[in-house]
Amino acid sequence: MALLADDATDRAEQVLSLTYRLTELLALEHEALAAGNPLTPPAQSEEFQRLANAYRAEMRRIRDDPSLLAPAPLGLRQSLQTATAALQALLDDHVRALTAARSLTEGLLSAIADEVKRTAASGSTYGAQGGYARHDPTSLALDKRA
Repeated sequence: MALLADDATDRAEQVLSLTYRLTELLALEHEALAAGNPLTPPAQSEEFQRLANAYRAEMRRIRDDPSLLAPAPLGLRQSLQTATAALQALLDDHVRALTAARSLTEGLLSAIADEVKRTAASGSTYGAQGGYARHDPTSLALDKRA
């Protein structure tokens, strides 16, 4: 989805607004992740996805044709550069936080699976026929309720 701009100044202002909103949404998600509540409300996630796609498309157009922004006032272009740098820094921080959360979650699930396997392998339970039965769990699945 490309932006509909009247001129370079209009395009720069639209991209700047888009950058600010993306930064705001990403900051909210980053704060939620830091607070241990990484689930983003669906409406916010959909908005972020739409805006990110528009931002990516517009930045690609500008990269391919720098004359789209060249006539815009210098101060506006500098504001856009500053906002873009801030968004990129927040994205880098967010990627690090997501990677750490993923590693933690995978490690926790691996430890749980190992413990379940160890416990089941060392013990036996009564089976359906009243005798001892050995169980060997082959997988572990957790959902949001677990």
